[in-house]
Amino acid sequence: MNSRFSPTPASATARSKAPGAARLAALQMVSAPRVEDNLAEAGRLIAMAAAQGADLVALPEYFCMMGMKDTDKVAVRETEGTGPIQSFLSEAARTHGVWIVGGSAPLVSADPHRVRNSCLVYDHTGKQVARYDKIHLFGFQMGEERYHEERTIEPGHQPVTLASPFGRLGLSICYDLRFPELYRSMKEVDIIFVPSAFTETTGRAHWETLLRARAIENLAYVVAPAQGGHHENGRETHGDTMIIDPWGVVLDRLPRGAGVVIADIDLSHVQGLRRNLPALSHRTLM
Repeated sequence: MNSRFSPTPASATARSKAPGAARLAALQMVSAPRVEDNLAEAGRLIAMAAAQGADLVALPEYFCMMGMKDTDKVAVRETEGTGPIQSFLSEAARTHGVWIVGGSAPLVSADPHRVRNSCLVYDHTGKQVARYDKIHLFGFQMGEERYHEERTIEPGHQPVTLASPFGRLGLSICYDLRFPELYRSMKEVDIIFVPSAFTETTGRAHWETLLRARAIENLAYVVAPAQGGHHENGRETHGDTMIIDPWGVVLDRLPRGAGVVIADIDLSHVQGLRRNLPALSHRTLM
């Protein structure tokens, strides 16, 4: 637990099933090129989170595969509602009785050479209750590093929020984090999810700053499950999976390697901060 100041009531840090209280888990992975291996590892981590009392478990972007080349994900893409990746997420949610925010999975797009990079949400019965397709596609060139997601991913166009027993959830993926207008369009969500596979270069420079900014400016919890380590394809991802409270305080984090990040949340904390600091109602469009 981070020791920096946050005006959080003592009751919010205690395990509670009071209305608005929940325990969230964010998983960190170092995914490989083989879907079956990654699903086995994700299953192990979900079970660990459930054993620690998690009500909701969030997985990182590309939890199911970090291919040897960008086009590998096209080969394993699934039609919505069918396929081993989606079946795994549904079964894990139902088996453990938890909600799952399924990082991202490659789904069929209109272009046979590209996929939709989709965050899928399942309730505790295993029913899919939401889908968000990544809107902003990462492009980056610095030295030997070059990324062009638009070559293999077809962008989404619609922000997605949903009601849950834990408050209103807002979905995003990785590079979306750099676009604050996306989160403003979500209309005062309680928990923002940012499953990611940030590069080590950009993550070291900007990851924590951007995450804490999104929490503070939206007065919302931010849950950021990440890829974190050296992958078989030669890529290095930044990791530093975090759960951040609406005051910008990091509640729990994992710098590198596979593991589980856990934090208790309380929606009364969100509501109290929004009453005390009504910045969202003070917005003026320029």
